[in-house]
Amino acid sequence: MINSTIVGTGCYIPEVRVRNEAFSNVQFFEKDGTKMYKSNRSIIDKFQEITGIEERRYARPEQNASDLAFLAASDALETSGIDRETLDYIIVAHNFGDVSYDSNRVSLVPSLGSRVKAMLGIQNPDCVAYDLSFGCPGWLEGVIQANYYIKSGDAKRCLVIGTETLSRVTDTHDLDSMIYSDGSGAIILQASLENNKGIISHKTQTHAIEHSALLNMAYSYSPYNSNKDDLFIKMNGRKVYEFAMKHVPFAIKSVLDKAGVSIESVSKILIHQANEKLDNGILERLFKLYEKDDIPQGIMPMSIGWLGNSSVATIPTLLDLILKGKLKGHTITNPDTVVMASVGAGMNINAVVYQF
Repeated sequence: MINSTIVGTGCYIPEVRVRNEAFSNVQFFEKDGTKMYKSNRSIIDKFQEITGIEERRYARPEQNASDLAFLAASDALETSGIDRETLDYIIVAHNFGDVSYDSNRVSLVPSLGSRVKAMLGIQNPDCVAYDLSFGCPGWLEGVIQANYYIKSGDAKRCLVIGTETLSRVTDTHDLDSMIYSDGSGAIILQASLENNKGIISHKTQTHAIEHSALLNMAYSYSPYNSNKDDLFIKMNGRKVYEFAMKHVPFAIKSVLDKAGVSIESVSKILIHQANEKLDNGILERLFKLYEKDDIPQGIMPMSIGWLGNSSVATIPTLLDLILKGKLKGHTITNPDTVVMASVGAGMNINAVVYQF
């Protein structure tokens, strides 16, 4: 039986570090346009307590999401040692395409997939490059699609990238702007005949009727915004939290049950780095579904504290850091079983069980 195995990982973490103190002089507004009269110090302290975020990374002004994707892809190709001309698919997950610095205007033509393929210098026309927009779970959904290509015999090697410059679509007067960051991560999946290795199972859901607008695009909260036509990413934080807590633990249990894997056999759970309190809550509820109160120490690595929420880039970046020994206290080795799960705009949820 053909399996999909990871033969290379890569990431690009932007050099520009933005600590919470950078928001000390920002005027925050409520959704209705009224000023927040709490001090910025108390706002920032409460924000850090809930999200766990101390700093985040922003792309340099001359870099776009496709540039970050190229750098992560180059890293993954170098790690794998494969010939890039042998890639059958390049799948680039993102939500906003290329957004130039200080512009708020989205560029989607040509696709980021085509831009990355061109930057990589890949000549092979049978290497198909395309984009995937699926909210924060987009990269993991790209992995699921690549797995289908490989299992069907349509592909032998797929490059899956998650890339984002969320700093360019955030409303600086909305305190949620402190959550978002920029970055890119990538993996290369390859067909393998090795038994009990690779992607074992996956699960995806879309909860659209009641929840599709929990993350959307809307105008600045500031009544003094100079350009009234600009749209920014907006989130109903409380409702997103409630949604994720209710549905994500069941999705993860479902994919484990489908794989025939017990929770005791799981070495790591890599959850989209959205919010530290939320991710901890999801983990606790997952273990309660198994009637377990004791959660193994270190089972859920976190990077949000210093990288923020880079949407589709969080899981592949986290995976690359661990596999390359760059996340202190965490390793993944053969034959570890790893679960990857994400939740985001749509509202979409997905999960994958992977056997190293």
